[in-house]
Amino acid sequence: MPARPTLSDEPGAAPLIRFEGVAKTYPARRGAAPVAALSGIDLAVPAGSILGIIGRSGAGKSTLIRLVNGLERPSAGRVMVGDDEVSALGEGDLRRVRARVGMIFQHFNLLSSRTAADNVALPLEIAGWRRAAIRPRVKELLALVGLEGHAGRYPAELSGGQKQRVGIARALATRPDVLLSDEATSALDPETTRAILALLKRINRDLGLTIVLITHEMSVIRAVADEVAVIEGGRIVERGPAYEVFTRPEAAITRSLLVGEAGHGLPTGLATRIAPEPLPGAAPVLRLAFRGPGADAAIIARLARETGIEAAILAGAVDEIGGRPFGSLTVALSPGPEVAARARAFLAAGGVEAEGLGYLPPAVEDARVA
Repeated sequence: MPARPTLSDEPGAAPLIRFEGVAKTYPARRGAAPVAALSGIDLAVPAGSILGIIGRSGAGKSTLIRLVNGLERPSAGRVMVGDDEVSALGEGDLRRVRARVGMIFQHFNLLSSRTAADNVALPLEIAGWRRAAIRPRVKELLALVGLEGHAGRYPAELSGGQKQRVGIARALATRPDVLLSDEATSALDPETTRAILALLKRINRDLGLTIVLITHEMSVIRAVADEVAVIEGGRIVERGPAYEVFTRPEAAITRSLLVGEAGHGLPTGLATRIAPEPLPGAAPVLRLAFRGPGADAAIIARLARETGIEAAILAGAVDEIGGRPFGSLTVALSPGPEVAARARAFLAAGGVEAEGLGYLPPAVEDARVA
């Protein structure tokens, strides 16, 4: 895995969650071979941070997150929450640790026969809270998630976003140190997703909760995560600050997941026409990566003015993570010998990284320009 500085490397950073040499293998069933879900996981999550774990379906994300609260046990290695080795605890001690670890689910997992207030109260009842203490706590939590007027409503009377807010309030009931999010927004529409992610970010800021969320959507990571771990085939293949991973992806799977984010993707018809080798009259195609204050610089205009190399924009976007701008722009350069090398040297001098994607044949280029 490429080495990058992480929050855990900063002086004074105290990891609240640690995976040390963790592997998980599911035993063979009905003649099938054993399934290695995780292998060689070493990962530290600093207290108060938001870690996003991203990967395709079947990569091992859900197994990894379920190890934190003991819903799964590792086949090898250790899982630590604070000073507790979760992977070695008996059921009695696990209940104590689970009170410190809240979890929200993709499909809400609310009891249809209970009102919103009663669903939030459930973990407090299980924990043995007195009824007189439960009522004010539930009221406080419903206010925190913006559902003050919905205490008496049943799940069938709530929207998807409201159900997830109830799920978040329930996960916070016992004042946990850790909040686990298992694809909590994938069943929601984009507008509701943004609202839920903003709520999670506020909870992290105001309550100091450590949040670990798993997703297959880079847009979720971009919205809330401080750090990203990319998992593929049960192994972490890339990790680092969200800004670094978005702007300088190193693993092939990360680049694949980034397609469509901040101009990383190309229209399918255009992408299939880009050739790997130069042809007579072909236009070199570059993807430019903008980082920091230069993300909105008029670098294309300067390239044409100062070098005479014209660049036609094929795709691109500028966005930001944590207030820091970043973007990607894919361009086709004017044909000619050494054009790509000259353009890349000029761009590098201006702090803009350029990746060669191939060459656009002249017929396609002419049709596009026309």
